[in-house]
Amino acid sequence: MRSLSEYGEITIETLAEAIEDLYEQNKRLTERVGTLEGDLEQTQDKLEGLETEKVNLQETNEHLRDRLDDCEQATTRLDALTDAARKRSGANKQRIEELQARELEKGAHLLTETVDHHEIDVDGDRLERIAKDDGHTYYRLPQSEDPLERGSSVTLAHGDLLPIQQLAQMDEEMRRSTANSLPTQLAAKLWKARTDSSVGDNPWEFGCKDIAEYVKASDLKHWIRRQEPGTSETYAKKLVSRMIDAVLDLSNHRVAVRKRTERKNGLEYTERRLILSTDAAIPGEISGSNELEQAPETAGVHSHP
Repeated sequence: MRSLSEYGEITIETLAEAIEDLYEQNKRLTERVGTLEGDLEQTQDKLEGLETEKVNLQETNEHLRDRLDDCEQATTRLDALTDAARKRSGANKQRIEELQARELEKGAHLLTETVDHHEIDVDGDRLERIAKDDGHTYYRLPQSEDPLERGSSVTLAHGDLLPIQQLAQMDEEMRRSTANSLPTQLAAKLWKARTDSSVGDNPWEFGCKDIAEYVKASDLKHWIRRQEPGTSETYAKKLVSRMIDAVLDLSNHRVAVRKRTERKNGLEYTERRLILSTDAAIPGEISGSNELEQAPETAGVHSHP
C-alpha cells in the first residue's frame, strides 16, 4: 500500500486513486481472510474426523482386549480339559491293558492291532503272534487254551466270540467294569448259566423240534430276584424286558423272542420266551447243542517276546 506522499500533489484524482488502491487491497484481504477461514474450517473438520477415529480406535482396542481376555480364559479352560482328557486317556489305556492281560491269561486271542505288546504285563512276559486263515494276526500266551475253556482242540479267537460269550467268560469284577448296566450283566450271567454247569442256577429248559433251549419270562423274573436279592417283583419284571433286549443285542440276534399261549388254572395267557433255535450259529457250539464245532486252524505261530 502506498502512502499519500507517494501520490505527489494531493488532488481529488490522487485521493480517488488512493481510495481505489485501498478498495483493491481490502478486497484482497477479504478474499485472503475467506480463504484462511475455509482452511481453518477444513482443518477443524479433519481434527474432528481424527478425534472420531481416535475414539473408534479406542473402542476397537477395548473390544480386542476383551476378546483377548476371553481367548486367554478359553485357552486356560481348554488346557485344563486337555490335561484332564490326557489323564483319563492314560488311565483308560491302563485299564484296557489290564483287561487285555486278564483276557490273554484266560486264553483269549486278541487282534495284534488292538494290543500294545510293549505295555502288556502277562505271566511269563511273553506273547505269541499267530496268523489265521481269516488274514488277521492275533496275540496269545504261548500255547494258550481257547477262550471258551472247553478243551484244547478248539482255538477260537476272542474276537470270534459273540459279545455275550465274551462277557459270560469274564469274572464278576471284570464283567462289572466292562458292562455298566445291570441288564447287560444279568444277560451275561444268564448265558453263563446255560453253558456252565458249575453255575447251578440255570433257568434254561431243553426244547423240542426246532428249539434247542428256551427260558420263560416268568422264570426269568424269579431268577433275577435270586441273582439280585432285595429286588422287588415290580422292578424284576422291568429288568426282564431290559435283560431280554440285552440278550438279543449281545447275541447278535442269534437268540430270538417268541410268544406262546399258556394255560394256568383254567385261564389262558400269553408269555414271552427267549428261544435258542437248533440252527442258531453260536461260535464254539454245534447247532442245537453245547458241543464244540471245529475251529479253523491257525496259519502259523510266531514267537514274540
